Amino acid sequence: MMQLEYQEVFVRFWEQVKLSANEGTFAKVTLAKTIGKRELKNIFVRPISELEKEKVAVKLSFRPREMEDEVTVCTLEEAFKRVTPYLKSTFLSVILFSTEKDITFKINKKGVGSITETAPTFTNVTFFEE
Repeated sequence: MMQLEYQEVFVRFWEQVKLSANEGTFAKVTLAKTIGKRELKNIFVRPISELEKEKVAVKLSFRPREMEDEVTVCTLEEAFKRVTPYLKSTFLSVILFSTEKDITFKINKKGVGSITETAPTFTNVTFFEE
C-alpha cells in the first residue's frame, strides 16, 4: 500500500469539509495537538450561518490570555489556504466535526497523512458568534 504525503491526504480531508458544509452538517474544524509549547493553541473553523454555506470564521486561539484571538471571515477555499501552512509545523491533527460523523486527519512522524472516521460528537450545527 502506497503511503501518501500528508498534503495530498489533507486535500482529500478538506473535500470532506466542503461536502459537509454543502450538506449543512458541518459543525466545526479544529486544529489541535500543537508541537511543543506554542503561543498558538488552536485554530477553529466554524460556519457563519445557515444562509452563507460558503462562508466560515477562522479563529486563531492563543495561549497567553493577554493575546487577542484573531478571527477572519472567509470562504472555505480561503480557510484551506489559511490553515494549510500550520500543518506539520504547528499542528499534527485536524478534526472535522459534522452532525453525521467526526473525521480526523493526522500526520505521523514520517510526514504521512491518514484519515479516520468516528461517531459524531455534535448533534447540531452551531454557528460562529463573536
